[in-house]
Amino acid sequence: MPTVQVTDLKDGDFLLDVREDDEWQAGHAEGALHIPISEFVARYGELTEAAPQDGRVHVICRSGGRSAQVTMYLVQQGVDAVNVDGGMHHWEQTGRTVVTDEGKPGFVL
Repeated sequence: MPTVQVTDLKDGDFLLDVREDDEWQAGHAEGALHIPISEFVARYGELTEAAPQDGRVHVICRSGGRSAQVTMYLVQQGVDAVNVDGGMHHWEQTGRTVVTDEGKPGFVL
């Protein structure tokens, strides 16, 4: 499974958050695309429209399990996708910004 560390991510990297709505609303990475894993297959077109044509999709969830499933699916579809190891828990622990939809400080649920 292709995997990267949170610390490997750079500003501007495309990030797909597959956590559920309540987790997203509590706090998320600014600029991430949110498609819950429970809706992923039905909303797959949103990803193909938003993702950079020849860029990598960095998939994140709370700790890495759900994002690993989505990463494997995307790789099978021929998408350059990687799982973000440790997920949003590690994101928050490394001091990366977590925000709400209103742009206020958030937290990882």
